[in-house]
Amino acid sequence: MALLPFRQSKSKRFERLVQPHLRALHSFAYRLTGNQHDAEDLVQDVVTKLFPKVDELEQVEELRPWLHRVLYRQFVDGLRKRPAGRETNTSALDRPDQQTSYLDSLPSTELDPMGHADNDRRSTLLQRLIGELQPDQRTLLLLHDSEGWRQEDIADILDVPLGTIKSRLHRVRAQLREKLQSELEPFETRQRGCQ
Repeated sequence: MALLPFRQSKSKRFERLVQPHLRALHSFAYRLTGNQHDAEDLVQDVVTKLFPKVDELEQVEELRPWLHRVLYRQFVDGLRKRPAGRETNTSALDRPDQQTSYLDSLPSTELDPMGHADNDRRSTLLQRLIGELQPDQRTLLLLHDSEGWRQEDIADILDVPLGTIKSRLHRVRAQLREKLQSELEPFETRQRGCQ
């Protein structure tokens, strides 16, 4: 009788595959849901859903984008199941206390107090405008501009063609730029009149 070759338990195999990606999955879930509790629940739902499929996981070549795609789809499915009209926060970008703003990530230059106040006002405005975007637009910005994902990987995660990702990203940035300029224009006109 031949001895069976040694094979790790299912839970050890699953842990070996998924553990290196949990921090990134949680970060992505937090950005989608906007709070710690919902992010933990989302990651737990995905992990629970995938545990019985460890054999399939071992066959996946690019596990990181694949796991993010599963998490994103689980998030979208959860949104669809919510009652109509219920407000859902899909981004931590509208919570200044929980998110480093895009403007804060730019290279710093020495500013006077007015310059700092102006940057703070712009940052708050940008966060509000991003919070007003549609969930799919926010997700695209989160993945590309905040998380640093390549457009090819985003296309894979969201399961849409690369050209669609490029055009949507261009469109949402143009939309944000236009809204930001229109919101800032009256303030900057007033500020110039005071000088």
